[in-house]
Amino acid sequence: MRLALVLAAPFPTLQGSQRHVAEQARALQGAGAEVTLFTYGTGTDTTRAGRSVADLEVIRVPAGLSPRSLRSGFQPAKLVADFALGIRLLREHRRRNFDAILAHNVEAAATALSVRRWLRRPVVYMAHTLWEEELASYLPQAAAGTARALGARIDRGLASWADAVVVLSREAEARLAPFAHGDITRIVPGYTPEPPPDPKQIENACNRFGLEAEGFVLYPGNLDRYQNLALLDAAAEHFDLGPVLAGAHDTRGVAFPNLRALSIDDPETLRQLVFAARIVVIPRRAVGGFPIKALQAMEAARPIVALEGVVDTLTHDESAWLLPQGADGRDLAAALHGLWNDAEHRARLGKNARATLAHPSNRGDVLSAVSVVSQRNNGNSGKNVPTPDR
Repeated sequence: MRLALVLAAPFPTLQGSQRHVAEQARALQGAGAEVTLFTYGTGTDTTRAGRSVADLEVIRVPAGLSPRSLRSGFQPAKLVADFALGIRLLREHRRRNFDAILAHNVEAAATALSVRRWLRRPVVYMAHTLWEEELASYLPQAAAGTARALGARIDRGLASWADAVVVLSREAEARLAPFAHGDITRIVPGYTPEPPPDPKQIENACNRFGLEAEGFVLYPGNLDRYQNLALLDAAAEHFDLGPVLAGAHDTRGVAFPNLRALSIDDPETLRQLVFAARIVVIPRRAVGGFPIKALQAMEAARPIVALEGVVDTLTHDESAWLLPQGADGRDLAAALHGLWNDAEHRARLGKNARATLAHPSNRGDVLSAVSVVSQRNNGNSGKNVPTPDR
């Protein structure tokens, strides 16, 4: 199959979504598909972004038409970039004759669906998140109710307009299934464990930031508002056994009184710090996606503290310590205190977390799901599709 993967975002970068898309592209190639990735024209240097993307065919819109910021959320420049992305997709389709379009994230799905009548190919919405959960994080608190309602409408609309939907979590599957026009499939992101960092590399990474191995709590990820770092900051205020750190590729314009933010532009350094952390925390409340950063903590067999429903594959007090969705900073601090002083408990959680790591051994899962919808549409997608709810 010839597949077009559309990502309305800069690429490559250190962010989890970009890593997920790259790994999916490689898995599809490994399963025998021909894959072309369409992205914005900006991104970090491939060396700094980790594994080289030389093995992937990437078609980018011009950098001058792309947002300069790597952050998620609303940016007027994205409207121009998305329009250019749709035009580039159409142009390449006339030349390559794609069998299906895999649209990663909301903006990519909206772009691909807007040109589907000319593509005449099925569009599969790769739902990274539930916008009912995430949209409010980009708007003032006073608009939270309106944002959730609008986000739910976006979720339902994309599920009903797309020819098929692939989700990352049970919660997203449950919420979108009643509105899905075609098949809906849950596929947990996979991750191939690599050899652990050399102890000397871990020591050097810690020394770079004045840290001691096993002497800190770490959140490894971006600092966007939907990550709910305010909860971790509140916990840090009540935690005095070690520093609570946030390691991110971009720390500009973000400040928390109790968190120490580390600016890390090298994925290997971040990975080494994950292996060195005593505890890894994922403070996100929003359900419906799958935090890719959790996969690296699972690979490192680190004990993970998170909120219920955020990481689908983890079970409370078996492979992670999961707090209720309503937990506050004191609750999180208490959980960190308990684990910090219990080496046996930490080791058990870390060992079981690694055991639940989803390997991409069934790398044909996405290809199988796409093949079904492609054969069913038989190249006629766009002729008989549901009319958007105006």
